[in-house]
Amino acid sequence: SGGMGQNSPNLLWVYVNFRLQLYMFPVSQEVNCYSSFDSGNCDDLWLLGEVTMDDCCLNPHYGYIGADGKCKSCGPPSWSEWTAWGRCSVSCKEGVSQRRRECQGQGKCAQTTIHREIQKLALETKVCIDSSCCPEQGQWSKWGQWQPCSVTCNKGVRNRVRTCTEPQPRCGGSCDGPSEEKEPCVVDRICPTHGGWSNWDGWQPCSGTCGGENLPRPTQRRNRSCNNPPPSSVPPGDECPGLGSNTRTCDELPFCPVNGNWGPWGPPSSCSVTCGVGIHEMLRQCDNPAPKHGGLPCSGSNKDQKICNTKNHCPVDGQWSQWGKWEECKSNRGKIRCRKIGGQQRRQRWCEHAGFDGKTCEGKITDYRACYDIKFCDFDGKWNEWSEWSQCEPPCGEGAKRTRERTCIPDLSEYGETVGFHIKVKAYFDGTPFANCTLLKDPKQSLACMNVPPCDT
Repeated sequence: SGGMGQNSPNLLWVYVNFRLQLYMFPVSQEVNCYSSFDSGNCDDLWLLGEVTMDDCCLNPHYGYIGADGKCKSCGPPSWSEWTAWGRCSVSCKEGVSQRRRECQGQGKCAQTTIHREIQKLALETKVCIDSSCCPEQGQWSKWGQWQPCSVTCNKGVRNRVRTCTEPQPRCGGSCDGPSEEKEPCVVDRICPTHGGWSNWDGWQPCSGTCGGENLPRPTQRRNRSCNNPPPSSVPPGDECPGLGSNTRTCDELPFCPVNGNWGPWGPPSSCSVTCGVGIHEMLRQCDNPAPKHGGLPCSGSNKDQKICNTKNHCPVDGQWSQWGKWEECKSNRGKIRCRKIGGQQRRQRWCEHAGFDGKTCEGKITDYRACYDIKFCDFDGKWNEWSEWSQCEPPCGEGAKRTRERTCIPDLSEYGETVGFHIKVKAYFDGTPFANCTLLKDPKQSLACMNVPPCDT
């Protein structure tokens, strides 16, 4: 909104600091450079090669592998998205769940006024209950009667069962041990033995070494025997079903193979980027000669890449800072404090990090809103309802607690919700007034958080 004119000194200061953050590493440090940084991942698909960290970070969209083995961003510092809430620390009754985030980019991430400690910025903890009760085991009933034998001759098995009902398990519990028991059984009668085929023998050699276009195809044969087991005589068993031999044609006899060989490399392509580091690519063909009649293809790749360095810094697009605080509510009609007369207040933000012909921020630098000045004004008050329970503090280790409270709020019903003569706009209240409420025995409550994991070392 303001362009590069009135804000250029601030932009230059941010850019200098941003450059200082980029060059904190020694110039001689070599790193693996990647042409894309995807939420903390350096995919080998985007690997460019080894360059100094300074040259890799000529492009703020690139990433590199740091000395700790983790993927680092070349861009300005920013917080990652929160991870999903983790599993509850216990499987039943009350526990806690945690989630984390990390600072990515060059430099330190800004701390908010709410979170004053680094650990609070990177870890959050809340109460969870996966199940209101814990599993209770059941007990088995007595074993049932043995079932009849599974065969009508020779040896088989029989089984008996029991049920998990004395008592039944509760809340996802079970009974220990099997519900079924088996034992061998014998029927006093000889069984007949039916014949079974042996495995097929290997295929015999083809009747020819190659096949012609106008000649019958060569064949090959394999055999098997009815001896696995042979059929019994008393009592008589069945013969093996099917044939004891198998014949097939040799349809895939090859021509003499010709292995492929690579032709010369073609000229290198132009650099893949116009700023930062990229790659040259060269191609070759498997045509010296090409593989024929089942010959082996050329070994290796038909592509070769070499790193290229433009020594040009890539554009860095601007990013809006957080909005500043709202300024004091004022009116050109004179004093409005503690009066039902609307005023106006403003807040500002700045376009940071833009450089190297990058885009400036889109949108307005100054924001205005209608307001009432109620700073230090006296009002009748009333107690609001209980707030939601807070997150556990501290988020890890012993002594974690959660709290809720009720606050005395002023009665502002005599003030209009909008101000303006021709165009009505919503009005906001500026300043902290005095609210007079009846005394409340205990406006704040706290409870201990259960099963909170210890803090990371």
